Amino acid sequence: MVKNPFDAYASIPQAQGLYDPAHEKDACGLAVVATLRQEATHGIVRHALTALRALEHRGAVGADAGTGDGAGLLTQIPDAFFREVLDFPLPEPGHYAVGIAFLPDDDADEAAAREGLESLAAAEGLDVLGWREVPRRPEIVGPMAHATMPRMAQFFV
Repeated sequence: MVKNPFDAYASIPQAQGLYDPAHEKDACGLAVVATLRQEATHGIVRHALTALRALEHRGAVGADAGTGDGAGLLTQIPDAFFREVLDFPLPEPGHYAVGIAFLPDDDADEAAAREGLESLAAAEGLDVLGWREVPRRPEIVGPMAHATMPRMAQFFV
């Protein structure tokens, strides 16, 4: 007897609390590792890296075998690290945010993009505290990725 692949959907729970089954989606390549203990530990990162390696097929490797789709990890703000590497002061933890900007690989275009982001922040009532250049290692990416690799910077508001 062939098992119906849609039988799994028969066990979806009813709407309750913040859960709504209407938002269920079927997708490939997602893993979530979290803790409810509110403690940042390297063990959580190790578990997340194990999960990411198990999803190698999610990498959508291109024809040059060195270009993927950028699957990775999302972590909480590493406040202590930022305080060590930044050349500007930060408010206390929980009172600032950090974003990542993928910027054009041209000086004039990059300056215009930064100015645009700072204008958007100001329009939302946010102060840009500063920028941090994100280190890149272009020698490890494939030629397709290298050809379109943006500059990357974090901005703090």
